[in-house]
Amino acid sequence: MLDTADLNPYKFILNEWRKKADMHLTDDEESLVSDLMVDGYHAWGQFYHSLIGSIKVNIQVDGERNELSVPQAINLRSHLNEEVRKESYYALEEIWEEKKEQFAKILNHIAGFRLQVYKKRKLENILEEPLMENRINEETLSAMWKVVSKNKQPFIKYLNRKANMYGHTKMKSYNFWAPIKNTNQKIKYEEAVNFILEHFSQFGTELENFSRQVFNIEWIEAEDRPNKSMAAFCASFPISGESRIFMTYGNRITNVLTLAHELGHAFHNHAMKSINGINRQYPMCIAETASTFSEMIILDASMEKAESGEEKLFLLDEKLKRSVMNFMNIHSRFLFEERFYEERKAGIVSSSRLNEIMHEAINEGYVGSFDNPSIHSWAWTPHYYITKSPFYNFPYTFGYIFSLCIYAKAKEKGKEFEKDYLALLRDSGSMSTEDLVIKHLGEDITSEAFWEKGIELCVRDVEEFITLTS
Repeated sequence: MLDTADLNPYKFILNEWRKKADMHLTDDEESLVSDLMVDGYHAWGQFYHSLIGSIKVNIQVDGERNELSVPQAINLRSHLNEEVRKESYYALEEIWEEKKEQFAKILNHIAGFRLQVYKKRKLENILEEPLMENRINEETLSAMWKVVSKNKQPFIKYLNRKANMYGHTKMKSYNFWAPIKNTNQKIKYEEAVNFILEHFSQFGTELENFSRQVFNIEWIEAEDRPNKSMAAFCASFPISGESRIFMTYGNRITNVLTLAHELGHAFHNHAMKSINGINRQYPMCIAETASTFSEMIILDASMEKAESGEEKLFLLDEKLKRSVMNFMNIHSRFLFEERFYEERKAGIVSSSRLNEIMHEAINEGYVGSFDNPSIHSWAWTPHYYITKSPFYNFPYTFGYIFSLCIYAKAKEKGKEFEKDYLALLRDSGSMSTEDLVIKHLGEDITSEAFWEKGIELCVRDVEEFITLTS
């Protein structure tokens, strides 16, 4: 039946549904599990967000003592004043230590429920569900992490150099997000629009025309006003084939990059417009492809047009922070979650043991290059508490390196690449990720060679950073 003209276009998704159905329990059991999830599983996730939302952090900023929310306190990690960054960091650490038992209880209950469902469905490998959801196999994930692990030395070099610039021998946790230089460059929204369109046009006519349309018909809510969320996102409306972007534009280069990033998401939605709804659901590891690609275009263009060495250094540091997050931070999150779930199978994992697992994972992820890292990261990282999807970490690293490889191809081929790029985006919901990459890039992502190419580009950034700061 799947080989008939009507069903063949949906062959992949129908086989995927069949595979998932084989894992399901009886209808009555599935109904019971779903009912229990509402007041059990998902309720713990909601309780976590309520608990985080109720916390207030008392910090002195610019001579005034303020009572801040957790997100506001975390945002101080990029404050220009090191003392403010430091005070914010340690104030938060005190709170996590004080409330660690509550967070440990929430995390244990979420993991315990998930493991019980896995047991019922006869899933022995805790990675089976996240791998299936991301449409990749374990061989691919293993190849990616092996390459990441083998190539951390250059990024340790970057962290050490940046630490030296702050007068330390080792990178302090509270200094990682600090801007390397205080850039006072202000970029008006209209200037950002023109800059983005100018450089998108070098990579594709459709990308430029679509983005111009988004700006002209005002699909973007970018006003900077009081009490507005700092989070940026792109919402897709599949029936109308439109998107809407929400962000707060503050006249900084980082805002320009965010704008380009969200436009990339909107372009992915636009590319899927002609695809039947059943084949539009692409996995998370592909979700950041178009957004990171668009951001890379503007980041590189900004570096080329930088009017001073300080401005270029600021941008290069922004770029390298993304690499460190994906190669070191995300790796540590993956290691923590993998080890925590294995221990949770034997029973409740204490808060002190969670601290130990986190400390081990961070040391391995960063190869010991961080001074006094937050052993309470398991408490304040919201990704661990997402009940919809486990292991909400490795898809970020996957998407980042994958986008770099696509960007390298685009630079090589210029506008000619847009046709292949659009075809890749359109097929992103109707085949395995391995098949998608073989078909459109001719690359084998189960091979370490593929991942080496992406990381190579980031290593060059480190070399440039070292040269500029010598």
